[in-house]
Amino acid sequence: MSHEAHAPAAGHLKLQYQPALPLRNGKLFLWLFLSTEIMFFAGLIGMYIVLRFGATVWPVPHAVHLSEPTGAFNTFVLICSSVTIVLALEAAKKNKSDAAKFWLILTLALGSVFLGVKALEYRAKFAHKIVPTMPGSPIFNIYEKADRYYGSAVKYRAEEILDGVAAEEKALAAKYDAMAAEVADKKLPQAEADERLKAIADERAKETASREEGEDGWKKKKEVVNPLLSEAKTVNQPDILYGLAARIMPMAGARDKRHFLGLNDTYHWLKMPIVVPGGNMWAATYFTLTGFHAIHVIVGLIAFGLMMPMKFTAANCGIIENVGLYWHFVDLVWIFLFPILYLF
Repeated sequence: MSHEAHAPAAGHLKLQYQPALPLRNGKLFLWLFLSTEIMFFAGLIGMYIVLRFGATVWPVPHAVHLSEPTGAFNTFVLICSSVTIVLALEAAKKNKSDAAKFWLILTLALGSVFLGVKALEYRAKFAHKIVPTMPGSPIFNIYEKADRYYGSAVKYRAEEILDGVAAEEKALAAKYDAMAAEVADKKLPQAEADERLKAIADERAKETASREEGEDGWKKKKEVVNPLLSEAKTVNQPDILYGLAARIMPMAGARDKRHFLGLNDTYHWLKMPIVVPGGNMWAATYFTLTGFHAIHVIVGLIAFGLMMPMKFTAANCGIIENVGLYWHFVDLVWIFLFPILYLF
């Protein structure tokens, strides 16, 4: 048949065949990638919700060094970064390459601020050893209750500190004994030998005094650790062990927005095990959720860095649009993470 035989009659609707989706390939692939990311984070967040509301006990944010104002600030920072990436796209559409780069740099800076604040939050967790570990691990520091296992862990840590002090004292004594023996071996005249031995004794007394004094000196360590060791040995008296745990790291209540300073906060070298009911599960979920989110933030910042040498025009603004879509997704994930981690 001829082509004319299939021509539509006058006044009929003429249909056109669309060979593909009305999207650029890059944008289509990005949406496909984001669909997998949505499923990934939906699984993680669903896991957290099931564990959180199925748990018998769960620590309040202040008990594990989480601050709502800090989380809110980070949320504000990411929202601002979503605005700046949109402004970068609009500038590129108007062929304003310098303006687009300015907004990209600002987006990169805001993302870096977010990671910096998150690093400070992580630092507080690591300083108190609020990290997910398994019982029996050398760094296991979180216990669900003040039982005999907790008492044994405190006892082990106290003995470790005291053994360290004893080893330092022994090493210092050996050092000066060796110096005195060296003087004796030289068979110096009595007056000169006595003078050198006196100088060694004075230096020894001075260094010993400097090691004894201070908040991390031998004297303070013994004063702090010996009472803890005595209480830790009462493994069959839970009341004493709970009081011990409360002094080492006091727990904030649900209505209390403060973090009370305990012995672990006062003495940075102490690093005693802590009692946080539900703490190990909390640490596992917190670091899983925020860790994967931080990785996605880093990927976005790398993408922004790679875009910096480019000259942006309306012809190639699609790359900003695609990376911007990814960045909006990262921001949206955090908007879900903030309330479930910091407010409930």
